[in-house]
Amino acid sequence: MADNLIIVESPAKANTIKKFLGGKTKVVASMGHIRDLPKSKLGVDVERNFEPEYINIRGKGDLIKSLKKAAADAKKVYLATDPDREGEAIAWHLAHILGIDEKEICRITFNEITKEAVQNAVKNPRTIDMNLTDAQQARRVLDRIVGYKMSPVLWKKVRRGLSAGRVQSVAVKLIVDREEEIENFIPEEYWNIYAILADNKTNKKFEAKFYGKDGKKLELHSEEEVKKVLSQIEIAQYSVKNIKKSEKKRNPAPPFTTSTMQQEASRKLGFSLKKTMSFAQGLYEGVNVPEKGTVGLITYMRTDSTRISEEARGYAKKHIETTYGSNYYENRYYKTKADSQDAHEAIRPTYIDLEPDKIKDSLTNDQYKLYKLIYNRFIASQMATAIYDTVSVDIEANNYNFKANGQTLKFDGFMKLYVESLDNESKDEFTKIPELEVGEIVKKEKIDTKQSFTEPPPRYTEASLVKALEEKGIGRPSTYSPTITTILERRYIEKQQKQLHPTDLGKVVNKLLTENFKDVVNVEFTAKMEEEFDEIADGKEKWKDVIKEFYGPFAKTVEKVEKELEHVKLEEEVTDIPCEKCGRMMVVKYGRFGKFLACPGYPECKNAKPIVQTIDVPCPKCGGTVQIRKAKSKRNYYICENNPKSCDYISWNKPKPGEPYNEEESKTIKRRPTRRKTTKKKK
Repeated sequence: MADNLIIVESPAKANTIKKFLGGKTKVVASMGHIRDLPKSKLGVDVERNFEPEYINIRGKGDLIKSLKKAAADAKKVYLATDPDREGEAIAWHLAHILGIDEKEICRITFNEITKEAVQNAVKNPRTIDMNLTDAQQARRVLDRIVGYKMSPVLWKKVRRGLSAGRVQSVAVKLIVDREEEIENFIPEEYWNIYAILADNKTNKKFEAKFYGKDGKKLELHSEEEVKKVLSQIEIAQYSVKNIKKSEKKRNPAPPFTTSTMQQEASRKLGFSLKKTMSFAQGLYEGVNVPEKGTVGLITYMRTDSTRISEEARGYAKKHIETTYGSNYYENRYYKTKADSQDAHEAIRPTYIDLEPDKIKDSLTNDQYKLYKLIYNRFIASQMATAIYDTVSVDIEANNYNFKANGQTLKFDGFMKLYVESLDNESKDEFTKIPELEVGEIVKKEKIDTKQSFTEPPPRYTEASLVKALEEKGIGRPSTYSPTITTILERRYIEKQQKQLHPTDLGKVVNKLLTENFKDVVNVEFTAKMEEEFDEIADGKEKWKDVIKEFYGPFAKTVEKVEKELEHVKLEEEVTDIPCEKCGRMMVVKYGRFGKFLACPGYPECKNAKPIVQTIDVPCPKCGGTVQIRKAKSKRNYYICENNPKSCDYISWNKPKPGEPYNEEESKTIKRRPTRRKTTKKKK
């Protein structure tokens, strides 16, 4: 019989903490949630004050039996699920299954899986925090009501199997709205003029950019305007009117929160959100390191706080002063956002002495990359400010003004270790500037002009979408990755070279939902609900009151929409392609994998076929039409229309005019053989 039983969520976490505790302590895993709302029905009794109808998750019967037996054999049971709302709710469900009173002192949490943290947690157990549990219940019940009430509208009007969601539908809306901005964008012409100048004393060249006239900024929007300026400056004398020298300081970024880690891993490492969270989970739960055994390498990876403990701060100071020198250390505190839950620390390494390169052999390549990113970001956050010497020079030519800016790094500070990346980072125009004097005449070597056009806002990437969701107050650290993963899997959006594009299906679904559920599928409502969940977690609101306030108006909207759409048929896009079976003009329909052609005479005529995309370059082998297909991996490939009848051309690469056929390259695409249908013989 074990003295203590500790239940965690995953086997990896269980294996890590076993070695920190005595032999009479048994550690087992619940494998995540063990109870949830049923999938087959709403599972929320709206007539009985929104009481959830939880059931044991299918397939976990044997696990629940083993957990009950282990609990019965132990003198004390501790529930050590993750230290957030989701983890608190799992602990509450476990207590219910095991017959543990929710007021019993049975809950332990730790922000990092280290010996000291785990042992301290066991020494300081508490009761289950019902405020946190209720906040999770509120989110689960609200999302279930929204999804199960709105989704049937999509089933009736678009196709079965589609889903709507409080957060996912708003995320799709952001992407569709951005696409509309891009489509409606009208580019505007603008010009820049650059003067290549030289110092008379040293003959060193530098570049100055046109600014304006008589000290006022002047924008150039046409070639005629440029020619007018050129006529005045081509033969002008260029003189130095003002020189301003100063210092510029750059401070390090704070240690990672969940969203900043996801964004930076996307920018620097090319990781998807799902991949980042998967590897972060592994680093948190434990990695086998020589001489230390299995240890958690980072603190809990779902957090919106930039706070770090004084102990970690002390270890960072020692490491920085030993490795780089005392002048590289600066004690820094970062302000956490007002709406942050601040339940636990920022994401940081648990052992400062375990430098990434020292334990590289214990990690997979991707684990190493992410651990190094987290480690360096944390250490850099406690390092000194970087200092630049800057110089700004104003130059005049016949009353026209040019500016030249230069900077040199005086002290690298935190930049010695780590520099944050930014979305759509603009490169400052700096040039090396020789020592000049006010009043000095400089030589004009050359004048360059450049025509440009304003660009539309960029499409979202996974990183920039997370940033937008966070800035708008939509979702929380635990929801960003599953939300984006869901809308990708539903094929409402697709990823092309890191950019998120709405699919035709996504546009149709978004139009239907935003037109009919505009009070739900909007940023303000979704952000307001997150604030309500925070109020519940703080004990300031009752979760069923929040649901009740929402449900009344929402139920009326659903009823109204169902009546209004009952006899409304979505306009179908009619093509000029006749149905081979009945002659009707085929229409565009939406399926699991996007658009396809179907006969409008369904169910009398059930003819359907894929929409074939083609390119304007002929097949390099036979001259036939080349079609674009999509592989299972969602990657495009190119195939001749005559394949496999009389031509075997197939390629990952888009053929180019006049390019010879590459027999070997075509063999790299392995197509899955068609399975023959088999029928069971009746006995």
